[in-house]
Amino acid sequence: MNDLVLHLKIIGILMILLSLVHIGFPSRFKWKEEFAPLTLLSRQIMYVHTFFVALVVILNGVLCFLLADELLERTSVNKALAWGMLIFWALRCLFQFFVYSPKLWRGKKFETLMHILFSGVWIYFTFVCVWLVKALSE
Repeated sequence: MNDLVLHLKIIGILMILLSLVHIGFPSRFKWKEEFAPLTLLSRQIMYVHTFFVALVVILNGVLCFLLADELLERTSVNKALAWGMLIFWALRCLFQFFVYSPKLWRGKKFETLMHILFSGVWIYFTFVCVWLVKALSE
């Protein structure tokens, strides 16, 4: 199996798992209490946006896992998909370091561990997407 195909399958599995983690967000982050002061519209936007982010992530995961070989075919659609995934994950990676405040994790054991773990995940996703874009450009 081609190394890139293997890594596409790995990130596919990780994306599927990541999307499923979203199911626990409301209880883990106590959204019922946290969002109580918000308007109904703002509360519903948070739930709806979380659902659709998870949906996009799971669909990308399924695509990478089930169609990794096909993603390496040099077509304009695959190039567009690869660039879209690269932009998505590269921006997510940048947000990890430049949007989220270190106050959220610094000095907290579990939160620091999660910050490091997910920083590694976003870097890995970005690296594989760069590799994919490069492979489709050769």
